[in-house]
Parts: sequence; structure tokens; C-alpha cells
Amino acid sequence: MTQEQPKSVIVIFGATGDLAKRKLFPSIYRLVQNNKIGENFAVVGVARRPWTNEEFRSNVTDSIQTSIKESKDLDEFTSHFHYHPFDVTNPSSYLELNDLLNKLDGTYQTEGNRIFYLAMAPEFFGTIAQNLKKEGLTATDGWSRLVIEKPFGHDLPSAQKLNQEIREAFNEDQIYRIDHYLGKEMVQNIEVIRFANALFEPLWNNRYISNIQVTSSEVLGVEDRGRYYEKSGALRDMVQNHMLQMVALLAMEPPIKLTTDEIRSEKVKVLRALRSVKDEDVSKYFIRGQYAGGKLGDKQLIGYREENNVEDTSQTETYVAGKLLIDNFRWAGVPFYIRTGKRMAAKSTKIVVQFKDIPMNLYYNKGETVPPNLLVIHIQPEEGITLQLNAKKDDEADYSKPVNLDLSNNFLEGINTPEAYEKLLYDCMRGDATNFTHWDEVALSWSYVDPISDAWKKGLAELTTYPSGSSGPDEADNMLKQDGFQWWPLG
Repeated sequence: MTQEQPKSVIVIFGATGDLAKRKLFPSIYRLVQNNKIGENFAVVGVARRPWTNEEFRSNVTDSIQTSIKESKDLDEFTSHFHYHPFDVTNPSSYLELNDLLNKLDGTYQTEGNRIFYLAMAPEFFGTIAQNLKKEGLTATDGWSRLVIEKPFGHDLPSAQKLNQEIREAFNEDQIYRIDHYLGKEMVQNIEVIRFANALFEPLWNNRYISNIQVTSSEVLGVEDRGRYYEKSGALRDMVQNHMLQMVALLAMEPPIKLTTDEIRSEKVKVLRALRSVKDEDVSKYFIRGQYAGGKLGDKQLIGYREENNVEDTSQTETYVAGKLLIDNFRWAGVPFYIRTGKRMAAKSTKIVVQFKDIPMNLYYNKGETVPPNLLVIHIQPEEGITLQLNAKKDDEADYSKPVNLDLSNNFLEGINTPEAYEKLLYDCMRGDATNFTHWDEVALSWSYVDPISDAWKKGLAELTTYPSGSSGPDEADNMLKQDGFQWWPLG
């Protein structure tokens, strides 16, 4: 079967920034090396710096050599890269860019296909989108697609305003809102694990599952992102997008077809069924924390308020734990616990599905708790699946012990998992929007998160602290204990 090699000019706004250098350039390179992109492509870097093509290509080369040890054919690869100094508010900049794109269409035979990737400050998204249409950059014989990084607004009203501005220039099916978690191999595997295995799908409901835990923890602090994080916090930075997207994939009904529209439709139903959190219940269902000083190994770590560009009296949360309830037939009564935080004991993104206990304790001493069956989906840094079962051990005549059945992508020979941005860029070039976020998902996510954020602003829930290098605040542990559960370890 011949692999599709889409043709396109990729215009990267913010091409001198960190995202382009760390993620986008290496991803495009890997797509070329893996023959997913042929000769018919060009990349135009757009930014304020007065660079030449040579300076831009040198920056791209540095990016590839830093990210990929065994890089080759870099001169040929970077010859497809062009730079255009740009002022996003000046119409003449768009006209000059359009002339360059028309020229590149001819040089690389890209048939007028254009991707406009906005890898820059979100306050310019609306301005850029409207000027692209107004100055004729989307009026080609090919297709035009707009790729947008998060944050998509900072609450529902700002997201609605931004969406309205963008929709004046692009249709919804032309807009690709990136959530890079949706490009991760094991996140995409959630649907396969569920819907391709007779072992799991019949049990995937409130009759057999007691709770589901979704964790995304980091050992890093805010580093040099203090100014951004003060405006965002963990709720907006992680819960509104990544965490709710994973919950939607875990809880959705089987789609009637594996098409973009049908999968999105089922995810939207989950987000609609989320039980909203009232002011008086916020402290019961959501815990917010901020990291204080602490130790990780032998390293002494400072607290969040001591970081650069952070207020001394900051009330910004660096940790969120929540209990989500989905009011539908499949999930009634099953808590979905989420937690995400910085400066924690381990870097880990994983999902733990805990099955209900068996009715009789036959193979354990009286008074002992039977370990539950668990399905663990490891997303990062390890990739794989663990199934925890109870089995008889030779040294225990009549009693069983928990054993793990493990599948790890990291140890499978020949497995080279594509980076999330590599997958998502290729999907965008092919016009597959399945793993991008639809406006309905964005709006419903903000509708769920905003009341929590508003209650915190009113002081209806205390901001607790947790030591750097720990697994989070005690209050998060207590939230699960009240339900008779516990957090499973981070690592």
C-alpha cells in the first residue's frame, strides 16, 4: 500500500520561538525521513526578527541536530525552509507573504495547499486569521488550514470571542486546535484497548469498575514560565484541555464508525454529562495546591512563590486534584479522579482503571484485603499497559498474590513511537481532524472549569501547599479516603 505524501506549504507564525525549535522542526524532519512527506513541501518561518533565509536555516539545523542524534541530508532538508520578517498588524506584510507563497507553490508544486500554524501569543490569533483571509492568502486552488496552540481563551467568554474572530475567516472544518496529548501513542490507544478487546468493553461500566484515576505529574517547576503560569495555573493549563480530553476518551460510548465526526460526537456527549460543581461543593470535589520548598533526591528545591516572575503572595495553583462524576447510564456512581501537578515526586502520565472487588474472599486470610484488579495505561515517560491480576504463588499454599502482566512499547524491538507533534502535523496535512479539539469540546470544557475557577476567586476553597518532591497535598489523599479509595503510586 502506497503511503500518502501530502503536498503543502507550512507557514509557522512564531518560527523563532521555543515550540518551533523544540517540536515543529524536528517533527517535520522525521516526517521527511519516514517518507510521509516527499519533495513537494516548503516551510515559511514568520516572526519579527530580521533574519535571512540562511540564519533561519542555520537555526533549523541546530534544532534537528539537538533533537535527533543521527541526522543526515540536512542541507537538502533545510533548502525547503524560507524566512519572512513579519508584522502581524501590517497588511503589507501579508501581501508580501502571499507573493512568497505563490512563488513557493510553483517551485514545490504544492497545488495551493497551505497550513497556517500559529505558534505564538494567543492575543494575535484573531488578527492573523482575519488578515489571512482579507489579504487573499486563503484564496487558492488548494486547501487552507489554521492550526492553533493552546490556550484557546482563558475562560468561556474569551474563548467564544476568539472563536468568533477566527470563524470570520475560517470554517470549523479548517480549524485544527492542537492538544498534544491527543497525539500521544497511548492516549490514542485508549480507544483501541476499549473497543478492540472483548476482555474489556463488556466490563467498561459502573457494574464492574469502582473508579478511574487519571494522573499527570511533573518533577519540574514552572522554570521560566512564571509570568504565563501566574495567569493560567494548573486548572486552565492542564485540566481544561488535557485531563478532560483523556476523561472523554475513557468514558465515551463506542462510535458507530471510526470517523472524525462520530468520535467527536461521543466525546461531546461525555462532556455534556459531567456533573457541574456548585460553589458549596467546590472544596469537596476539587483540591488546589501550590508547591513549597522541598527536596528531590539530594537537590534542594525552592517554592513556587520564590520562582522568577511570581508574586510573593501568589494564589496560583500548581496542583489540582478533582473528583468528576458523569451522569449517564454507563457511569452513574463511578468517580473519575484526576490529579496534575508540578514539582512532584515523579514524572508520570498514566490512567488506572480499578475494577470492583469480588464478592467472596476465598484465597486470602480473613481480615486481609484482596488487591483489586487494575488496568494501568502508561502514557509517559514509559509507554505500555499493565494488567494486575491475582494468582497463586508457589511459596503460598492456599493464597494468591497480585501479579502484573506487562506490555511495554519501550522494550519492543522495532517500535519507534512517533512524537505527538509529528503525528498531529501529518494528520493536519492529510485533513484528518480526529485528534484535534472541536469547538464544542472547548466550549463544554470551559463551561465545566469556569465555575470552579470562579469559586476559588471568591475564596470558597483553601489554597493548600505541598512539599516539592512529594506526591501532592494530604487533602487530595483524604478526598479519596472518604470514598474508600486511595491514589495509586505516581511512578
